Amino acid sequence: MLVQEDMWNGIPLLHVYNNSMTPQSPVVIFLHGFGSAKEHNLHYAYQFVKKGIRVILPDAHLHGDRSENLSEMKMNVHFWEIVLKSIKEVDILYNELQKRGLLTSGKVGIAGTSMGGIVTCGCLNAYDWVYAAGICMGAPGYVELSNYQLDQFESLGVKLPMDDHQKEQLQALLAENDITKDPTRFNQRPVIFWHGHKDETVPFKNTYHFYTQLRSYYEQTPERLKFVESPNYGHKVPRSGVLAVTEFLSHHLA
Repeated sequence: MLVQEDMWNGIPLLHVYNNSMTPQSPVVIFLHGFGSAKEHNLHYAYQFVKKGIRVILPDAHLHGDRSENLSEMKMNVHFWEIVLKSIKEVDILYNELQKRGLLTSGKVGIAGTSMGGIVTCGCLNAYDWVYAAGICMGAPGYVELSNYQLDQFESLGVKLPMDDHQKEQLQALLAENDITKDPTRFNQRPVIFWHGHKDETVPFKNTYHFYTQLRSYYEQTPERLKFVESPNYGHKVPRSGVLAVTEFLSHHLA
């Protein structure tokens, strides 16, 4: 198993693979969470590569090798900017895979944890080329999560540097990328959710409620939609969750 540091079109990343892989091998682009970095998800890459899947682990804007050492408050202000930029950069990485001869007929999956799971939802909304997705602690409902975050900040007495007009502009932009506004965008693609009941960062109940609605869109292909829940976990994926997500995606991408 090889872990190669690289820079693709200005995006620092880890390319994880083995020598038996070809341009026909499936690929997973795996996205890290808020405040994390590419190398923190190598345990996911290990499971995927064992199953013959090439993995690309990029650093998000303002994270990892792209860090600008901003305070937590300033990072919070940039949260949705990072999410929306990451959605665009996933398409850049997809095109780079093709340009570099690493992807011809292989299927491509997108997956991520927390902010990475949120970006994954946006990629499902934006790109038909995404074959399968893994959403760990992610929120498909961008507008709903944004409102929840604003409420949380207010309850803590934190005032974000945004006026009402700026908040409205943000909500309008998020609505354009919010896949809950048009669940047909899932198009019965294989998708697995993992979420802990005790998650207070990205609420479990919102994501699970959307999943119960989404099932009606998968009536002909129920095996392509899965929700794994962990009653005793909060905002952290246990090993059982890692294995469930990597097994599901590997099965559908193989």
